[in-house]
Amino acid sequence: MPYLEARNIYKTYPNGVRANQGVSLSVEEGEIHAIVGENGAGKSTLMKILYGIEMPTEGQIFLRNQPVTIDSPQRAIQLGIGMVFQNFMLVNSFTIAENITLGTEPRRGLVVDRKQAIEATERLASIYGLQVDPRARVEDVSVGMRQRVEILKALYRGAQVLILDEPTAVLTPRETTDLFDAIHNLIQEGKTVIFITHKLREVMEISHRVTVMRDARHVGTVKTSETNIPQLARMMVGREVFMVVDKPLVQRGKPVLQVRNLSYANEGGRLLLKHANFTVYEGEILGVAGVEGNGQTELVEILTGLRPPSEGEALVDGQSILGHGPRQAREAHVAHIPEDRLTNGIAPDISIADNLIVDRYYRPPFTQSGLMRPQAINANGQKLIRDFGIVAMHADVPVISLSGGNMQKVIVAREFSSEPRLLIAAQPTRGVDIGAIEFIHQQLVDKRTQGLAILLVSADLQEVMKLADRIMVMYDGEIVAILPNTPDLTEERLGLYMLGAQKQSATEMETYS
Repeated sequence: MPYLEARNIYKTYPNGVRANQGVSLSVEEGEIHAIVGENGAGKSTLMKILYGIEMPTEGQIFLRNQPVTIDSPQRAIQLGIGMVFQNFMLVNSFTIAENITLGTEPRRGLVVDRKQAIEATERLASIYGLQVDPRARVEDVSVGMRQRVEILKALYRGAQVLILDEPTAVLTPRETTDLFDAIHNLIQEGKTVIFITHKLREVMEISHRVTVMRDARHVGTVKTSETNIPQLARMMVGREVFMVVDKPLVQRGKPVLQVRNLSYANEGGRLLLKHANFTVYEGEILGVAGVEGNGQTELVEILTGLRPPSEGEALVDGQSILGHGPRQAREAHVAHIPEDRLTNGIAPDISIADNLIVDRYYRPPFTQSGLMRPQAINANGQKLIRDFGIVAMHADVPVISLSGGNMQKVIVAREFSSEPRLLIAAQPTRGVDIGAIEFIHQQLVDKRTQGLAILLVSADLQEVMKLADRIMVMYDGEIVAILPNTPDLTEERLGLYMLGAQKQSATEMETYS
């Protein structure tokens, strides 16, 4: 008998969008059930219905074979259903124990019993192997620990079924391993986990069964042990998905980006980027590998004008790009795919067409004699929608109405169409589905083959190894190795540099820089 079941769920919004069309889901007690599908396939809508954020237009939910109405998250929690969202909902200025017990705090008379809250947090953390520091403030801890806090918060409220929405999208490889260990502990303690993800390798590693969704419908449910990544990819996309990139040999050209002695210190004087020296050439992808938080963000933001360096220089075709903000970098033909698309990549409430020209609206053909030209802006939008396969009704719809993968395609379309000399791509496929990943990877390689210089920063080591011609490894704000991406280069060898266990000599680094 299924533990949690959704039968024939339909969800149609007032604007006519059909997010779920006759979707059914059956989750057994004590299993890890993965749900996969491209962006916009209807996964998140179905989960919001199960958690009471949305109400279905048609269909019924059953818990232990009994029909239930879930009309709010509070009702879902009463029924033992908890959800951890990709964007955490924590009070940053509160401690971990305060966040976990918020709203249901243990009390001593009229006063919150902080000691008891800490003890309850420690007890839960020990049972489920989710180690946290109950006294630490959320704003001071890592992303991985914040996620553990969200899970413990749901468990503290009695969750028997835990829905995890893209739980590894912001985690390092080490944190992902820790999360998987914790999920197995949850199952051993009798919990049930619904795991939403784009990463098919993770599906194969962690789940018992997989439900695939496409175009708002349920395509099928299979046992993980009886399927494989190519089959799941084909079910998700509706066609054969090629897991390799056509990457022809290219003779690299002249230097485009030259970085010399680049450093950045925070307000407390701590060096977060230490004397970086490297070059990116025409017709190559220089990949940056490293656990997140080791200076990559600071490097990218300095090179794109979002923050000033403490010292050093960066030249594009011999012209300095530092110290005068993003427009100077743009005028030097530097394009930027940011790691956080919602913060730095798009203006969510304006149209696709306007987002596609935000870096060039003041130049012809979009402005003439000081006046904007809507016809030219719309024509450009429609062309890029076609060229980059952006799924949208027309160029006037706001970007926020698009799926994550299509938002990312808008950014890629804008940056590639800016005729750059240098592209800085930070986490270019984070949070997008396998079809969009395939598209973005091929676009990057095609531009590199046409002579573009690309600096690729990614927390996904397999992505770096697939795309890069050379790999630069960062640890603790320092470049510790620059290596040619040859067939004998292994993840294990790169891992030693990423963990700071090895470091190239200056002579070795000079050889490959």
